[in-house]
Amino acid sequence: MRPSMSGLLAPRAAAFDQRVAAVIALDGVYDLGHISTASLPLPRAEAERRLRAEHDPELDAMLEAAMAASPMMRWAIEHGMYAMGVDTPRAFGATYLDFHLRDGMAEKISCPTLVCAGADDGFFLGRPELLYEHLTCPKTLPEFTADQGADAHCQSGAQRLAFARVYDWLDDVLGHAA
Repeated sequence: MRPSMSGLLAPRAAAFDQRVAAVIALDGVYDLGHISTASLPLPRAEAERRLRAEHDPELDAMLEAAMAASPMMRWAIEHGMYAMGVDTPRAFGATYLDFHLRDGMAEKISCPTLVCAGADDGFFLGRPELLYEHLTCPKTLPEFTADQGADAHCQSGAQRLAFARVYDWLDDVLGHAA
């Protein structure tokens, strides 16, 4: 089980492949582009245009300042640059714009879907719920809270609990293997 960005990639695969019997979005994501643009003091359309621009020194400086001000932002962007194989924070932000379940894509998912969400997810807060709202298939959104130690991104403080719930859900949805 691979959490985080697979919370978008697994549902995206299920939207186009009817052989998928069930999907787990741990943590669920509706639109990674929101993550690239939400912290920028710009309207979304302008942020997207500037992230995709060949050159934008002012935006580059904004991203560098955000990374300097926040260790979490620095880690997320540097890790994202590595994962996406790009050399700049702006290029990383631009890559995320293409990863989404908008435009009716989430609604194409027909198999049962489990969408997990940490109550205090520092990266995807509110994003799993948005995915859940757009699903028209059988769906479940379990509660992961601070009292359980499971409120962080991908329930990192309580993965045994999260995985136990995932496996119980799979057992309920798919039944016992013969």
